[in-house]
Amino acid sequence: MPQYDYDLFVIGAGSGGVRASRMSASYGARVAIAEDYRVGGTCVIRGCVPKKLFSYAAHFHEDFEDARGFGWTVAAPQFSWAALMANKDREIARLEAIYIKLLQGSGVELMQGRARVADAHTVEIGGKRFSAAHILVATGGWPVKPAIPGAELAITSNEAFELTELPKRVLVVGGGYIAVEFAGIFNGLGSEVTLSYRGEQILRGFDADVRAHLNQEMTRKGISILLHHEITAIARAGAALQVDCADGTQRTVDAVMFATGRKPNTAGLGLEALGVKLDKSGAVVVDARSHSNIASIHAVGDVTDRLALTPVAIREGAALAATLFNNTPGAADHDNVPSAVFSQPPVGTVGDSEEKALAKYGAIDVYKTDFRALKHTLSGREERTLMKLVVDEASQRVVGAHMVGADAPEIIQGIGIAVKVGLTKAQFDATVGIHPTAAEEFVTLRDKQTLRRA
Repeated sequence: MPQYDYDLFVIGAGSGGVRASRMSASYGARVAIAEDYRVGGTCVIRGCVPKKLFSYAAHFHEDFEDARGFGWTVAAPQFSWAALMANKDREIARLEAIYIKLLQGSGVELMQGRARVADAHTVEIGGKRFSAAHILVATGGWPVKPAIPGAELAITSNEAFELTELPKRVLVVGGGYIAVEFAGIFNGLGSEVTLSYRGEQILRGFDADVRAHLNQEMTRKGISILLHHEITAIARAGAALQVDCADGTQRTVDAVMFATGRKPNTAGLGLEALGVKLDKSGAVVVDARSHSNIASIHAVGDVTDRLALTPVAIREGAALAATLFNNTPGAADHDNVPSAVFSQPPVGTVGDSEEKALAKYGAIDVYKTDFRALKHTLSGREERTLMKLVVDEASQRVVGAHMVGADAPEIIQGIGIAVKVGLTKAQFDATVGIHPTAAEEFVTLRDKQTLRRA
């Protein structure tokens, strides 16, 4: 008789948990996975996928306008929020069904309900207890709201995907990628949008040129960006909301959306009582191979507060499965991970920012360009594209690549390979560009600025 009911019990059926469970089962492990909401996790259900669909929808507003410059006569377009929501819901349901089918096909037992860890080898769900040799926590993160009066009247990204109507006036609070993405979405769909951020510039942690350029382009599109700005209270004002600001002003809007960060979703899981080490944010503290301080407890994805990216969670889950059940110990590589911000216009980035590279290497060469894309010579739009390479002066390796402009995420995916394998600026230069494209600028940049750490 087996000592345990399962070799692996996974709590959370998001990207990382699903990948870990399926891979573990493929190695012959007996696996169960528990989910208290919908299979697919944040990314599929209320994150990356619906957000990207909304981003596509928002961009059609400009596409219709731009068509006139290319000879198209377009009747005044009409947008239906209800149609977008219905189509989004149908697609999310389709993807969830695929995830469920994949789990079933892999031989993973799916349990519906809120699970908690009872001890180092026991999980409790729905009043029943199950034993497992290993327990994986993959419960992701959850949006947080600031502790101000009336915060309960505001929405987060979770609720934004379930609104029954498109608000006419929206105040987005925050300056990170979720904030700028939803500011662009609401603006593109026709809302009057204000973004309030208490910091000195949006997208903290990104390259300074990227931050300034995106601010400029968002402002050009009609989004009002308030920096060094903070709200202190929200109250109902009839059908609208009245917002009090720290500078003494007030604003009346139809919706307030907090995009002020996410917290690892560990509350109520029983981890603290068991002695699993958590950091100050509540994240499970793990080593490079996703092991916690208790040998049988592991964690992957956003709940560990490492890199909050779906592909990273998937890599972590796969590496853990191979370590536990395929006798191939390993860890996900968190260096030079490409990422994107689906703002309007979008951002693509990989490697070090100028600021981080200068601190790391001491001397760097910076190449950048700022131009109006060919498309807009006929569309008439003033939008400009930023492209930038950061190079370690000593080795001449390209250690960072950044772009703000149309198709930036698609372009950076390819550039990410070059940065990952350590190609030099000379090797970039030796690559023939595809003309006419924006992407060719990454292999034709010649003007440089050499910076040295003080």
